[in-house]
Amino acid sequence: MNTTNDALPDFAQIQAAAARIAPHAVVTPVLRNDALDALCGARLEFKCENLQRGGAFKFRGACNAVWALDDEQAARGVVTHSSGNHGNALALAAATRGITAHIVVPEGAVQAKVRAIQRAGAVLHRCAPTQAAREALCIQLQRETGAVLVHPYADTRVMAGQGTVALELLGQVPGLDTLITPVGGGGLASGVAIATHALEPSIRLFAAEPAGAADTAASLAGGARVAGMVPDTVCDGLRTLVGERNLDALREHHVTVITVSDAETVAAMRLLWEELKLVVEVSSATVLAAIRKSPELFAGHHVGVVLSGGNVDLDALPW
Repeated sequence: MNTTNDALPDFAQIQAAAARIAPHAVVTPVLRNDALDALCGARLEFKCENLQRGGAFKFRGACNAVWALDDEQAARGVVTHSSGNHGNALALAAATRGITAHIVVPEGAVQAKVRAIQRAGAVLHRCAPTQAAREALCIQLQRETGAVLVHPYADTRVMAGQGTVALELLGQVPGLDTLITPVGGGGLASGVAIATHALEPSIRLFAAEPAGAADTAASLAGGARVAGMVPDTVCDGLRTLVGERNLDALREHHVTVITVSDAETVAAMRLLWEELKLVVEVSSATVLAAIRKSPELFAGHHVGVVLSGGNVDLDALPW
């Protein structure tokens, strides 16, 4: 879906986002674990975005987008499509400003995430579980309501908000030489890449992607965005194809993508629950799965590990 706000953010926009969201977002903690360090042969610093408002990093981007609107735009409300976390984040962010959020949710979305969207007070709109159906209904709602589109990952304001994760992490933990995030649509990975290299150009950047939705890895390897892939992974938060601008940022900042199987990711999720005593969702666990799969890339390094969210359907755990 095209937006009029889909350029990559610069560092100044990420700094502005940090100031804009400060009254509303949580400064999430960074945790360490000796057992996981020993297992991976690296010093791991886990940035716990599962403890962010709404249970995921997505609140940062949604909050920045909502508070960047002028009063006339805000009065018309906001609209997006989302399988869960971004929809919940935009609903929560809209509530902080007292405006309406229209959330288009595909059939088959994780029920815990749908319930969260409803609790946040959004107007829920159901559609068929295809990208085309999601985008078509968004366009219809924009036409009918005048609501402002806040795209889940291709919106400049959203990417800038997600980049604040890196600003915070680098301030909390000096001396990182490596950073890894999950990648789906690429809003987090691109925002973090821009912010990280503005502050510390030498930091190595990685992204973890499910093997069943490895369009980012294929796009980087092939030199052009792969648009026809049908995702098949338990990582419901990472089934979105990477955005064109997001891919540009990953290429420009030399982000290395590591693909991991669902079995590797579920094992990593269980390990995070056991060792960190934290509820993290399966998409978040891709980062630890990637570190364990490619120890030669991380051994001996000081690694920032972004745990992207913790919205889990407790009636449908993957083990």
